[in-house]
This record gives sequence, structure tokens and C-alpha cells, in this order.
Amino acid sequence: MKSMKRTLLLLFLFALGMSLFACNSNKEVNAVDIDYGISTKFNQAEINMAVEAVLAKFEDFVGCELIRLWYDEEQSNQRIEEYWKHLDGLVREENIIIFYSDFYVDSSGKNPTLTPDSTYTDWNWILIRESKSDKWIVDDWGY
Repeated sequence: MKSMKRTLLLLFLFALGMSLFACNSNKEVNAVDIDYGISTKFNQAEINMAVEAVLAKFEDFVGCELIRLWYDEEQSNQRIEEYWKHLDGLVREENIIIFYSDFYVDSSGKNPTLTPDSTYTDWNWILIRESKSDKWIVDDWGY
């Protein structure tokens, strides 16, 4: 009787393991096209940390798939001038960076603030930090 229970338990665990493996192997892994750009303002580590902050924030965008994320220093600098005026000098200009992205919203309707089954392009991600040694925080996003 004990060996029968053990055999059934092992078969159950094996079946469970196989089903988990099958789910993971069928899961589509989407590669994001990331362009770190060329910067005279920020070093590679600073840009990498900004990318990680955007990717972490994007996880909150339910039903969305990030297609492309990029940094364009010239474009970023132009937007920073506009954005910085609204901060009333609370953050120094060198502690603001702006990334851009394209992403797809699926048709599930899980994200009620975005249009289902559509692609958003040139979406802004505005990141700030208190000082050069602090982590980037996504402060705002949108168009």
C-alpha cells in the first residue's frame, strides 16, 4: 500500500512538473529592442539604470507589450527644457533623462486607460533623480 501511494505521488509530481515545463516552454518571450543611444551627459551605467527603471515601471502596464525603448539625447534635451520649467528648480536639469518607447496594447481590455488593440509610438518616460549617485525614478510618462 505504501509503495502504491509513493508511486502515485511520484507520478503526480512528474505530471505536475511536466505541465509546468510545458507552460513555460510555450510562453512567448518578447524581446524588446533597446537603443541606449549616444550620450555626452550620462555614462553607460546611468543610462542602464534608467532603462531598468522604465522596464520595471512598464510591468504595471497590464495587457501591454513593450516593442522598442530608446534614448535620443537631442530629443530628450528639448523635452527636458519644457519639463524642467514645471519642476520649479526642485530637480537639477542634469538629473532628468527622457526615454521614448513604442508598445502594443492587446485587445483584452485589461488596461482601461489605453485603447485596446492599438500601438502607441514615441511614448515619453521622464525619469528624475535627486543627485548623480541616486537611482532614477520614473516621474511621468505619456505624450
